[in-house]
Amino acid sequence: MLKNLVLIFIGGGIGSILRYLISFFSLKFFKTSGFPIATLIINLVGCFLIGLFSAYFIKQDSALKFLFITGFCGGFTTFSTFSAENVTLYQNGNYVSLISYILLSIILGFFAVLMGLSFAKN
Repeated sequence: MLKNLVLIFIGGGIGSILRYLISFFSLKFFKTSGFPIATLIINLVGCFLIGLFSAYFIKQDSALKFLFITGFCGGFTTFSTFSAENVTLYQNGNYVSLISYILLSIILGFFAVLMGLSFAKN
């Protein structure tokens, strides 16, 4: 159990740092008017990776699933940020961005997981 907790800790730290870096650099490269592009990118990449890792680790019982799935993906993607940003969009009256963000995140995230699963199987 301790080994699994250490793997989750390490993966979560790496995922969280990568999330921060992507958010930081996304703000420099994408000039958007309030649309949370960084979180959208992170959630889509995270959905793809969790699909990829899940497909891989279904085939084998490895403690590395705690590092990559629970730790890294858990630290990298946070839908709590997604929810908070949706509330901000709503409160600011950015209804088109709000609906676009929700639909893009959920629909593209769903398909990104499917693509990750499919990619790993091939």
